[in-house]
Amino acid sequence: MSDSINIALRFALYLDLMLLFGLAIFGLYSLRGKERVSGAVFNFESLLFGAAFVGVLLSLAAMLLLAKAMSGVSEFMELHHHIFEMVLTGTDVGLTWMVRIAVLILAGIAVTLNKRFPTLSLWAVTVFGAIALATLAWTGHGAMDEGNRRYIHFTSDILHLLAAGGWMGALAAFALLLRAKGLNGGQEVRTLSRVLTGFESAGALIVVILSITGIANYLFIVGPTLDEVMLTNYGMLLFLKVLLFAGMIILATLNRFHLSPLLARSIKEGDHVVAVNALRRSMTLEFSVAIVIVCLVAWLGTLSPEMQMDIEMKMDMSTMQSQ
Repeated sequence: MSDSINIALRFALYLDLMLLFGLAIFGLYSLRGKERVSGAVFNFESLLFGAAFVGVLLSLAAMLLLAKAMSGVSEFMELHHHIFEMVLTGTDVGLTWMVRIAVLILAGIAVTLNKRFPTLSLWAVTVFGAIALATLAWTGHGAMDEGNRRYIHFTSDILHLLAAGGWMGALAAFALLLRAKGLNGGQEVRTLSRVLTGFESAGALIVVILSITGIANYLFIVGPTLDEVMLTNYGMLLFLKVLLFAGMIILATLNRFHLSPLLARSIKEGDHVVAVNALRRSMTLEFSVAIVIVCLVAWLGTLSPEMQMDIEMKMDMSTMQSQ
């Protein structure tokens, strides 16, 4: 039961912080001038403030769960003796947790300035959101490394998280733009077409970063081997994640080379309903796949491939001896 709660909490925290960072940076590279004001295209105040607030709550819950696991107490009410001594000042995770809480509060404050200073507000939320998202690397496999390897692994993890957050935020933004009620006029459709085209370069960069850092992280965690790890739960979940990632790339390629040009042509012809509906279906599927991948990431972070491979080897040896 505790493992399930931990995975669910990790999933919610990953998704929330990815959306905070991803939506803010999307507003910077896709929207122009007054479009960045909350309410013009996106309701940044409620979306980003809500993400920051939920991030604080989820971080508090995650810290309570960690303190409970480290202290061994049976009741949450007994944790107040252990949180400060054992977790906050005694572990790297505790220190990064305090950093995350601080930057999430700053992000919430920055959002309130959006109406007066929209660009500055989004820049601040992007920076604070990036720091908050980066702190999740200290809850992953990189924390098990030592020396220079530890810092290189952390760098790869952080780049992977930021790229994933950029993609998730973009998908959420497109989902909001593709709402049926949000496409009442030609201006909204033209904005959608423009931001789709503008995402091409950012999307390509995101895929490259995710691919390179994904391979690097695999080598850091497992090493240059495939046979042994594929027999473990970790290997099977990782294979599913890679398969779904490949599916997302196919969908993104379809959007880039077929559906986005189709929308641009349909706007010129004056009938964009078919193109918008096709994009809506494609983006819904891509966003759903992305959420499943985040869930797998949350699960994978709780597994130890080395331990599972050792168990598999011992079971194989035991089977051979019994025969």
